[in-house]
Amino acid sequence: MSIKHIVAFGGDKIATEPENKLSAEYIVGLTGKKHPRIAFIPTASGDSPAYIEAFQKRYSGFGETSWLGLFVREIKDIRSFLLSQDAIYVGGGNTANMLAIWRVHGVDKILREAYDAGIVLCGSSAGSICWFECSVTDSFGMDLSPLNDGLGFIKGSNCPHYNSEPNRQPQYHSFLRAGLAGGYAADDGAALHFEDGIFKEAIASSPDARALKVELHESEIVETPLLVRFLGDRS
Repeated sequence: MSIKHIVAFGGDKIATEPENKLSAEYIVGLTGKKHPRIAFIPTASGDSPAYIEAFQKRYSGFGETSWLGLFVREIKDIRSFLLSQDAIYVGGGNTANMLAIWRVHGVDKILREAYDAGIVLCGSSAGSICWFECSVTDSFGMDLSPLNDGLGFIKGSNCPHYNSEPNRQPQYHSFLRAGLAGGYAADDGAALHFEDGIFKEAIASSPDARALKVELHESEIVETPLLVRFLGDRS
């Protein structure tokens, strides 16, 4: 049986650090292929051409890249397309809109098939929180809100951008006190790797990026820093 991988980036900096390919090397390594097929799903950004270009620059040279558009459909058989990939990367943007569009096109069910087949699933921001049961999102307006209808491949909650957006930490704490399930937080430049739904390790393409387990214990928020493995050379 294939190992099921999910890599949830707190923020992968594709647009701001296109030359930093450490995370891409990590994802490609998980596929076990020398020249993998890697598909990008940019639904959350409205299939932004600039985002698609940034993804292709990040992953160029690692394998065969492609992307799935849902606003202007150019791929007839989405299921065959996605299940033929070795890795699928989901971009950031509006998570709630993305999930709604996926459900209209059946992408949510196909991604479950891909996950069960051992295709590496990963993504940043919206592409990070979508795999969890619930999360912290700005999908519903200017303020952060809980999102409770994620795909649920990973139990609990996820909060990305933990270091780059000042409201993330206090709002996550507030939502946990209000009943949101405990879970994980990751800085920009850090990622959470799960195997078969179980947390395996935290990795980072930025030297000081953090990942934390965040839970409510007897009305107190407990943040437990996770050991983060930096993917680059510190010398």
